[in-house]
Amino acid sequence: MTGTRPLRADAARNRELLLTAAATEFAERGLDASVADIARRAGVGKGTVFRHFPTKEDLIAAIVRDRIAALTGVGEELLRAADAGAALLAFLTAAAHQRQQLDLSYLQTATTLPADVEALRERMFRVIHDLVDRARAHGAIRDDVTGADVALLMCAPNYVTGYLSDAPPDLWQRYLALIFDGLRPEGAHPLPHPPPTLV
Repeated sequence: MTGTRPLRADAARNRELLLTAAATEFAERGLDASVADIARRAGVGKGTVFRHFPTKEDLIAAIVRDRIAALTGVGEELLRAADAGAALLAFLTAAAHQRQQLDLSYLQTATTLPADVEALRERMFRVIHDLVDRARAHGAIRDDVTGADVALLMCAPNYVTGYLSDAPPDLWQRYLALIFDGLRPEGAHPLPHPPPTLV
């Protein structure tokens, strides 16, 4: 029994190395980053990658699980904040930080997801809807903004800055501020199209 413990510890260490390396590769190269590059960055062989994650999709899903669980936890805490508008802005800020680490549009565009990732996605979307409903009820955002609107907008600051190869790392904050100003009720004009439905 004791002889297996170091192997389990090594396996756990390798898994964490792979997840960290993969998150960095995906952040730098997008979801098309190769398994070979991920293995090289982690300092392990490709065989080690596939022992832990049989497909690249399994590796992506593992990272998504961690990131979405963390982001959802942030949102659930913010639902208890006194200032509903500030809570929504804090959530969007946390989402923009997550977007720098992994493209969360994977959750919105993937046609099939592992059941547990699908459940996490739905839980996160419910939290977003609750944050938006609360902010709207407090008059912090315009009446016609929905949770689906915010879920689609939350990755936008990093998409915008992604078009600039030499963008400062904090440039996303400028575009998050523009987005949040657009959510405010002051000076709002009617929106030209009904909102989409995500959940």
